[in-house]
Amino acid sequence: MSDSAILAQVTARRQELIGLAQDLIRIPTLNPPGREYRRICDYLAERMLAQGWQVELLRATGSPGDSDAYPRWNMVARLSRGPGPCVHFNGHHDVVEVGHGWTRDPFGAELDGDRIYGRGACDMKGGIAASIIAAEAFAAARPDFRGTIEISATADEETGGYGGVAWLAERGYFSPEKVQHVIIPEPLHKDRICLGHRGVWWAEVETHGRIAHGSMPFLGDSAIRHMGAVLEEIEARLYPLLATKRTEMPVVPEGARQSTLNINSIHGGEAEPELGSTALPAPCVADRCRIVLDRRFLIEEQLDQVKAEVAEVLERVRARRSGFTYDIRTLFEVQPTMADRDAPVVKSTAAAIEAVLHRLPDYVVSPGTYDQKHIDRIGRLKNCIAYGPGLLHLAHQPDEWVGVQDMEDSAKVMALVLADLLD
Repeated sequence: MSDSAILAQVTARRQELIGLAQDLIRIPTLNPPGREYRRICDYLAERMLAQGWQVELLRATGSPGDSDAYPRWNMVARLSRGPGPCVHFNGHHDVVEVGHGWTRDPFGAELDGDRIYGRGACDMKGGIAASIIAAEAFAAARPDFRGTIEISATADEETGGYGGVAWLAERGYFSPEKVQHVIIPEPLHKDRICLGHRGVWWAEVETHGRIAHGSMPFLGDSAIRHMGAVLEEIEARLYPLLATKRTEMPVVPEGARQSTLNINSIHGGEAEPELGSTALPAPCVADRCRIVLDRRFLIEEQLDQVKAEVAEVLERVRARRSGFTYDIRTLFEVQPTMADRDAPVVKSTAAAIEAVLHRLPDYVVSPGTYDQKHIDRIGRLKNCIAYGPGLLHLAHQPDEWVGVQDMEDSAKVMALVLADLLD
């Protein structure tokens, strides 16, 4: 059967694609803490089982964040037609907090013209829906295909992926012997192939002080003031240094082609009161202050040097500031990764984009990491890309949306990739 028959199968499923995306968005899989993971996995499992797929529901017991209150559930579905390669579509089902500034129901999945609105619409429930429709349309048009299609919906990508893809990779689900091609339908846009991502080092820095009565701060030592000195040093020395570091990686947007540092959070002194509390604060000098650093680095940089630059900031502060002490600890670290442009899944996706959209693809690298890091580092599988519907800058924003036509076009591209790789 021709490629046109496959594309027609996708087109015929347009309303089904809309409904599937809406159903997924309406399940509020907020992370943290990890809500409704089993519910979304059950929903997808029921759909895939009804169409003859084999399904596994897998709890990542013991992974970070896993608990009886918030178990880390994953779903893996498999449709096999005997010997041949395996193409795996992986999508994370968790979404970030809603935040402020919405003008629509974050979990209403409202359809307005060509757009479906909701938290996770583009990042990445629209992509999950598109990959499922692509696989179903391909299997209907080519029931005698050669090989295996897998679809996974995995936990915790937004907090590192350790209860999802990392856990599965450690158990062989992404080994090159089992899976040969992986597409992660993250929202990089329908005419882009994302080859990989920058590296990341998350670290916590804590400054120490001595508690005292707030009316006599001279009897104490403020950890917050010490941290203020650290922040001043970062502004004066580290940020200008990072601005000089540039990469040949095709990172988008342009601003991410340099090294970056985000101060993710700061906590010092008395704990925040519980929501709704009317209690007043007690007068104390802060004896602890912590910041979390989110340092994104380039393929040209070495992780040891990245860490050394922060250590130098802290040592310069200690050299000039009496009583300054600190602790620093790594929260997690990920090396940059980038698939080769000649990899089979890259070449196949490029040809499919040209066939569907009638233009050549752009090759890009993501500013932030996603679950390709675990497929590469743990699974040792290099033939992996991100490709999917949605606009990257909408991720985590209020009034997040995904375009229906973008989902349909991406589904057509993914279906043609299956036709090429499983021919």
